[in-house]
Amino acid sequence: MQVYMDNNATTMVDPQVVEAMVPFFSEQYGNPNSIHKFGTKSHPAIAKAIDQLYAGINAADADDIIFTSCATESNNWVLQSVWQDLIVNGDKNHIVTTEIEHPSVLSTCHFLEEKGVKVTYLPVNEQGIVEAHTVKSFITDKTALVSVMWANNETGMIFPIKEIGDICKEKGVLFHSDAVQAVGKIPVDVQDVHIDLLSMSAHKFHGPKGIGALYIKDSQELTPLMHGGEQMNGRRSGTLNVPFIVGMGKAVELATTDLEKTMASIAAKRDRLEDALLETLSDTFTVGDRDNRTPNTILISIRGVEGEGMLWDLNNGDIGASTGSACASEDLEANSVMMAIGADNELAHTGIR
Repeated sequence: MQVYMDNNATTMVDPQVVEAMVPFFSEQYGNPNSIHKFGTKSHPAIAKAIDQLYAGINAADADDIIFTSCATESNNWVLQSVWQDLIVNGDKNHIVTTEIEHPSVLSTCHFLEEKGVKVTYLPVNEQGIVEAHTVKSFITDKTALVSVMWANNETGMIFPIKEIGDICKEKGVLFHSDAVQAVGKIPVDVQDVHIDLLSMSAHKFHGPKGIGALYIKDSQELTPLMHGGEQMNGRRSGTLNVPFIVGMGKAVELATTDLEKTMASIAAKRDRLEDALLETLSDTFTVGDRDNRTPNTILISIRGVEGEGMLWDLNNGDIGASTGSACASEDLEANSVMMAIGADNELAHTGIR
């Protein structure tokens, strides 16, 4: 029997999502930007998918949601647009983020540093989260953007997004959150928190790979990352990927329906597994408080057992797991999140997600 335990990397596409997508491959295949009926026939389905995304994160009518190829593109767009709009063409020169963001945020920040941008990488506490007062202490009058993930992809720890958002609003600083590991797993309400920009990706909540979105509060201006057409109101050029847009809409609808019930069910399974591991294996610990962690995630360490070696044995036993971020899974260096929370070098090589 095969056991898949790597849903933070990607999820199986829900059969209902596949069913919703299929007609747009071979029946309603027209380019939606064409004026003939073959193209315009897909417009209601695109509009429905947008409405499903609005409902999934409780976006307001004045807000905008733009489809992208993935959250990596969304994150790049935010950071590079802020650089262009507020740093190159403005009087700002500073971005605040954390040490344990997804590589698509950290690598883009490193790129911007080469362009002269000052970036502050905030440390996390022993629970693996950045505290709101720490964010506040590093914001200056030159800060253009604060970018903090909603939930960590390796530990599942949930960050104090509401408090950070309030601070950014008070300081007049744009606030972006990579919510890839939050949407569809825990409640995400963009009207309950002050957030200007939010990234998400369909394949994290049983939608197809290759489609993501960027939420933009009050439809504020962002310099496009991609040029060449008038798609998405000129914000993101390229022929719309209608089947995947439909799939993302359906997936977020399914993921956010009865979410509290789903969370409780998954958390119970997580806790049962975690308890069994901790009770059975010696010198073992998990990272982060269960009550402040996404219900589907465990990051466990067993001292003296190298993570990569354990993954090899698990794989031979038909169990799929990970040492951390799937985007950096071939990197055999010590787990950066484990190092950030203060684990020694030996222990930082043992983490299994």
